[in-house]
Amino acid sequence: MGEQSELKKGLDKKTLARFKKILLKDREEIVGGVKQIYESSKEIGQNGIQDIGDEAANIYNKQVLLSLNENERMRLKEVDEALDRIANETYGICEECGGPISLKRLEVRPVAKYCVPCLTKLEKGKL
Repeated sequence: MGEQSELKKGLDKKTLARFKKILLKDREEIVGGVKQIYESSKEIGQNGIQDIGDEAANIYNKQVLLSLNENERMRLKEVDEALDRIANETYGICEECGGPISLKRLEVRPVAKYCVPCLTKLEKGKL
């Protein structure tokens, strides 16, 4: 429990507000990007008669746009989960061991759920 009280001191309201602002900005960019991709995908293939090469290129482009959309959904989910952790006062606490996630790690990856040691174990399949 001593580590969590140290963490609370480390992530004061000002620091949490800074991360919340970063996450909200990321969320806005993702949602805006998805809307733009959606509009682009509606436009593809609606510009008149096309030969088979154009049609194949349009199908490929739509598939690329849809896969981007899936990646954006994943990013949005991560951002929303991080915002929930801020609201629940669990932001910056590793979901695996309950220890603090370093400020450096959070600055590099604001959506981080795990501390570096637990992430390393998860990636190696040991957790």
